[in-house]
Amino acid sequence: MSQRVVLSESQKRSVVASRVPRWFFAAALILISACLFIGIRLFLHPPPVPQPQAARSESVSDLTVPALPTPTTITLGKGKTLSGVLAAQGIPQNTVTQIVEALRSHLNLRQLRPEDSLRLHHDPDGAVTKVVYRRSPADIFEVHREEHGWIARQREVAIDRRVTLVAGTLEDTLFDSIERLGEDPRLVLDFAEIFAWDFDFASDSQPGDRFRMLVEKLYVADQFVEYGHILAAEYENGGTVHTAIYFRDKKREGYYTPEGESLRRAFLKSPLEFSRISSGYRRARRHPVLGGLRPHLAVDYAAPTGTAVRAVADGVVKFAGRKGGYGNAVILRHRANYETMYSHLSRFGNGIRRGARVRQRHVIGYVGSTGLSTGPHLDYRVIKDGCFVNPLKQTFLPGEPISHSSLPSFISTRDSFLQQVRSGLQAQTISANIHECL
Repeated sequence: MSQRVVLSESQKRSVVASRVPRWFFAAALILISACLFIGIRLFLHPPPVPQPQAARSESVSDLTVPALPTPTTITLGKGKTLSGVLAAQGIPQNTVTQIVEALRSHLNLRQLRPEDSLRLHHDPDGAVTKVVYRRSPADIFEVHREEHGWIARQREVAIDRRVTLVAGTLEDTLFDSIERLGEDPRLVLDFAEIFAWDFDFASDSQPGDRFRMLVEKLYVADQFVEYGHILAAEYENGGTVHTAIYFRDKKREGYYTPEGESLRRAFLKSPLEFSRISSGYRRARRHPVLGGLRPHLAVDYAAPTGTAVRAVADGVVKFAGRKGGYGNAVILRHRANYETMYSHLSRFGNGIRRGARVRQRHVIGYVGSTGLSTGPHLDYRVIKDGCFVNPLKQTFLPGEPISHSSLPSFISTRDSFLQQVRSGLQAQTISANIHECL
């Protein structure tokens, strides 16, 4: 029978140890030593704590931005169209159409001027992004390319309105006399138009006549742009002073005498703005072509071929065509049994034919030398109740005067304007006297 042997704890450890190879203990010792070495090194030299990295920022100037092309400036030029000028710059036709349509709501594209300019802005790829259309320092229009197409708007410009006195003495013609003062011809036309119903500068003006006007001048940054209204005007001829006051109320605006009578009349004094009378109304005159004494029941105005001839009053074209020795002629029928006749025309105005209605100042034809004529001039006649009358001696009723309700305001305006004219003239006289003394 077998006998069971019981071992103590120490005996068990001895038995286990005797079964484990010695190399195992050596490897374990090396591993433990390495771990202790690493732990001591980490304790004595801990790794640096990582610091958060600052966010990097770049300004726009640090980035490389493609430079925009230099804007292109173009003058419209004589006989050119806006679409044609844009297309000549290589702009696609659909883009040209959009730009033109956008500007159409701000500009009358049939009245563009050769001196008008365009400034084209492009993106880095060369495509146009903005067009600036400049008519004057005060009239600038911008067309921008936006997400849904092209949008046009007028640039806001600060306009300085100044009131200036312009005065002088007639030496030869009104044109030359006012231009010598440094003024633009447009001011001459505006001044003459004020008195067009009451005074004929071609027949009535004389050297030594005096003119003066209080006029608005519009400036942008000290650059003259254009004239505003002539607020008051005076023309002194043969001891008679013709005075006009500009006045506007809720119903109308226009020029009036100091008493409040309208200067506008049914008939103009002359069918030409500026010319000279070469032959007056006479019962007997030697005919320059046929010879002999014949009545000249007209007023002849000498003017260059092509000068515009205006209708002196509202009316209807009774005749337009060739009329014997009168050459190309137009006859207008007016109210109160008046007719006017314009002869020796080089050509007719647009739409001038029998039955056409015309307004006062409408261009009905152009000065020529057709028919029995020795040179370019206008033969102008007035017919009253079927008989020729002297055009220079006709007096026509004025327009509607200042209303009673507006009269106090008109008187105040009149006195203010005339006081500025008179004080300005006095200042000019004092200045001239001082200059002479020096």
